[in-house]
Amino acid sequence: MLGAWKVRWGMGRMNYMVPPGLYAINNPATTDPVVVTANYKMSYDIVRSALEGRNIWLLVLETYGINVWCAAGKGTFGTGELVRRVVSSRLAELVSHRRLLLPILGAPGVAAHEVARQTGFSVSYATIRAAELPAYLDNGMLTTPAMRELTFTFYERLVLIPVELVGALKSVAVIGVVCLLLSAVSGDPVAGMLAFCACLGAWLAGIVVGPLLLPWLPGRSFALKGAVIGLLWCGVFYLLAGGQAWSKWVIVAIILALPAVSAFYTLNFTGCSPYTSRSGVKKEMRIALPAMGVAILLGVVSVLVGRFL
Repeated sequence: MLGAWKVRWGMGRMNYMVPPGLYAINNPATTDPVVVTANYKMSYDIVRSALEGRNIWLLVLETYGINVWCAAGKGTFGTGELVRRVVSSRLAELVSHRRLLLPILGAPGVAAHEVARQTGFSVSYATIRAAELPAYLDNGMLTTPAMRELTFTFYERLVLIPVELVGALKSVAVIGVVCLLLSAVSGDPVAGMLAFCACLGAWLAGIVVGPLLLPWLPGRSFALKGAVIGLLWCGVFYLLAGGQAWSKWVIVAIILALPAVSAFYTLNFTGCSPYTSRSGVKKEMRIALPAMGVAILLGVVSVLVGRFL
């Protein structure tokens, strides 16, 4: 539990793995099922926990600590590795059947016909979620429509946020240093603190609020969703920080810069989401990143103009 908590917060994430190979859950016999998973320890633990109390062979592939879905995209949860593990574990000598149960999200990396040709084992894609494996096994190894449905609920988004927060801490530190330096140069520490709080709020809006409200924010673009939540933060910050006393140049700068900051971090959340495709993300980045850069630049220019006019 401690290890899983640490990984959720980005600590030791790339070294959280178990040795690949064949594992026995309880006391499997020659007729018991063979379930295949990745050697990312969280994936391994989730599968093992879901199958607690059952007799199962668990074949763990070498994915270098990457989960099934990402490893399938990278090719490490793939045909060659699956064939190697079946052969090296001498699985054919331990079971009397010739059937491997794979997670559905591992399908992009595995050519089932090649596995059958090279090992004699057929591949069955069981479920998306490990929690549904018991129902799958009790259902005569038949996959129901619900077992094929990929969800992205409020809770499933919530548990992904800590690692995003930790990953973005360096940028917050940089922003803090920049605001501190600007405060020292301008001789106005209050303005520097307000600028830092404004950026910090936009950072949290993009990383936390945007992903949590993802289905309800307008548009398909993650950057647009982040910009909308950034605009809402502009209004909140204006009221909390006494924006009525600000010059029009400062207000323009905030409206330009803060939504760009939140949009950037919400766009970054695409890597955690099942909603997006690789090509779609690349297309959105080509459009959104230059727009964010221009907005922040214009915001800085607006502040400087207001300062010297």
